[in-house]
Amino acid sequence: MRLDKYLKVSRLIKRRTVANEACDAGKVLVNDKVARASYDVKVGDVIAITMGARTVKVKVTEVKETVRKEDAATMYTSV
Repeated sequence: MRLDKYLKVSRLIKRRTVANEACDAGKVLVNDKVARASYDVKVGDVIAITMGARTVKVKVTEVKETVRKEDAATMYTSV
C-alpha cells in the first residue's frame, strides 16, 4: 500500500492530499529516511511524522485497504 494512502486509512493524517503534501515536504520519515508518497508500506516499518513542533513515531503492525474508524489504531503501535 502507498504511504499516503496508509497514513489516511490509519487516520494518522486526516486527508490523503495532506499526507501527499507532507511527504513532498520531507516531513515523513520511514525507517529514518525521507519517504515519498509512493513508498510501499510494509509491516515492521517505523514511520515518523513531523507536524509543527510535534513528532509522531509509530510502528506498522498491519496493512489493510479499508478499516473502520474504531479499528484504525490497530494498524500501528506507538514507539
